[in-house]
Amino acid sequence: MPHITRRGLATATAVLLGATALTACGSGSGGGEATGSGPVELTYWAWAPGMDKVAALWNAEHPDIRVTVQKQASGDDLVTKIITAAKAHEGPDLVQAEYQALPTLVSNDALADIAKETRGVEDKFAPGIWQQTTFGGEAVYALPQDSGPMMFYYRADLFRQYGLTVPTTWDEFAATARALKAKAPGKALTTFSANDSGLFAGLAQQAGARWWTFEGDTWKVGIDDPATRKVADFWGGLVAEGAIDNQPMYTPAWNKALNTGEQLAWVSAVWAPGTLTTAAPATKGKWAMAPLPQWTRGASATGSWGGSSTAVTSDSKHKEAAAKFAVWLNTDPKALAALVKESGIYPAATAAQTSGALAEAPDFFTNQPDFYARAAEIAKTTAPAAWGPNVNVAYTSFKDEFGKAAKARTRAAFGTALTSVRNTTVADLRKQGFEVAP
Repeated sequence: MPHITRRGLATATAVLLGATALTACGSGSGGGEATGSGPVELTYWAWAPGMDKVAALWNAEHPDIRVTVQKQASGDDLVTKIITAAKAHEGPDLVQAEYQALPTLVSNDALADIAKETRGVEDKFAPGIWQQTTFGGEAVYALPQDSGPMMFYYRADLFRQYGLTVPTTWDEFAATARALKAKAPGKALTTFSANDSGLFAGLAQQAGARWWTFEGDTWKVGIDDPATRKVADFWGGLVAEGAIDNQPMYTPAWNKALNTGEQLAWVSAVWAPGTLTTAAPATKGKWAMAPLPQWTRGASATGSWGGSSTAVTSDSKHKEAAAKFAVWLNTDPKALAALVKESGIYPAATAAQTSGALAEAPDFFTNQPDFYARAAEIAKTTAPAAWGPNVNVAYTSFKDEFGKAAKARTRAAFGTALTSVRNTTVADLRKQGFEVAP
């Protein structure tokens, strides 16, 4: 990849986020294929389980291009490893990268533009998902692999017991939380948790937030924009009045609350059945899934919590072959079925969301046979996300600041926490050399 100034990288990254269309940089490395007698050898860094079994299907049908999967840690550890490898020009050919990590990887020259090699596949994905991997509809730096459309999960049996109605708006959600507390003070509709930043990010996304955008030559950090403030104020208000709990998720206490019915609902994503299977095994068949409550009655939008993509690195000497594998992995019916079966993912390709391994509901939701049909309809309404080059900093700050706010149990504390997250994110961008609006 040719050298680009940090400002140029920031500009390119901004277009990835769906901001004003700007000219993006392209990767100039590694387009040639092997000319020797042996097959092209590709290395794929991925963390999803069973990915080697999926690659084996490819290898059996494509003897001229062999893919070797090297299992990696996920999250920030992998991002750091990829960037370090890219600087030493020792990166793999392909990487599994979370959507929010793509701007960071692009701004560090770690990914190649595969727009030419991926023409014609855009319509296989929901627009809100495809947008997270592209540069203004021109450069393409990854293919969507899996997604995490958000939904509302609730104990159907307990809702009936307490005479509760599934909320379709956030106002109704708040009223339901209060009604439950009045009928059963020892129970809570749900909890506000600060130990997974992706949950709050997805809720803000649904409300229309755009946390990173680019104007002219300057980044704008919108973590405290009106949409996000509305979300923070809503949850902060419910915590302050005691209408919901304030305990973190994924703890023994949280598991117990789900398993015993002390917590009746969970705002989560399509992958929730897997978590409930281990966290609340005694409740199998008692849960149901519905769309997220909406801010405006009659609206239809959801956020995204989780998900990853398949990207070709700028170090790859076989960009065309690597892109060919990435397309197969994320669009071929056999590959997608294997991803569901072996890796347990919810594929980003819309055609795979109601077929093959997803034709039947999860075992934990046998009482809702149309689970994946409903999930597919919800997934189509995924709102666009707006990521920037220092998501990890913002997420870390969120956990710290909102963890304090949840313990304080005041509405004002949530607003203060949001301001602090924004300030920390801005300070880090400036430290890295980016221009940032006040």
